[in-house]
Amino acid sequence: MLSSTPRTTLGREKHRGSTDPNDLYEVLDTGLFCHLGVVVDGHPMVVPTGYGRIGETLYLHGSTGARSLRAGGGDEVCVTVTHVDGIVLARSVFNHSVNYRSAIIYGRARLVTDPDERLAALRALTEQLAPGQWDYVRQPTRKELAATAVLALPLDEASVKIRRGAPIDDEEDYALPVWAGVHPLVTTWGEPQADPALPEGIDIPVHILRRE
Repeated sequence: MLSSTPRTTLGREKHRGSTDPNDLYEVLDTGLFCHLGVVVDGHPMVVPTGYGRIGETLYLHGSTGARSLRAGGGDEVCVTVTHVDGIVLARSVFNHSVNYRSAIIYGRARLVTDPDERLAALRALTEQLAPGQWDYVRQPTRKELAATAVLALPLDEASVKIRRGAPIDDEEDYALPVWAGVHPLVTTWGEPQADPALPEGIDIPVHILRRE
C-alpha cells in the first residue's frame, strides 16, 4: 500500500483515493507527459516534461541549462500526471464533474550521475513515448549526454485519485427534464506523418504502426 503522509492525505472526496501501488503505476505507465513543480529563485514554476518509470523510481529529463532541472536536483519537487476520461454532465451546474485518473508524487529529486543509470533512465523516457524506439534509432553521443540532465524521484510519497461513473445529482434534481450522463474522452493515435526530408524507401517501423 502507498504510505499516507500529511501531503498525500485527501481532505475531500476521500473515497476517490487509492492506496494501491498498482493504481499509481497504471496512471504513470499509460501517460505521456507530466508536470514538474519546483521553486526557482523563491518562485513556483511548473513545467511539462517527459518521464519514464523503472520500478519504484520516476525519471525526468531536460536540458542541463533548464532552470527547473537545476532547481529540482536535491530539492523537494512535486510531479503530477492526469488522464481525463470524460466530462460528467449533471442536471445542475454545481454537480458537473470530470471522470479522471491522477497521481501526485512528492519527494526530493536526485540528479542522476551514474552513466549506466542515466542510460537506463533515458531509455525508459524514450520507451514511454514510443515503445521500441530506443533500439531503432541512433544512441546518444557523449556530447548529447553531457547536455542532458536526468532527475530521479522515488515513488515513496504519492497520492492517487480516480473518479468513474455517472453524475451524482441532488435528489430533487433527478426529476428535471434535463439530459445527464458522461461524455467520454478518448485519445487515439493518428496516421504517422513522414518527415519531408525522409528518403524514399524507408517504411514506417512496425513498433510505430502497432500504436495506430
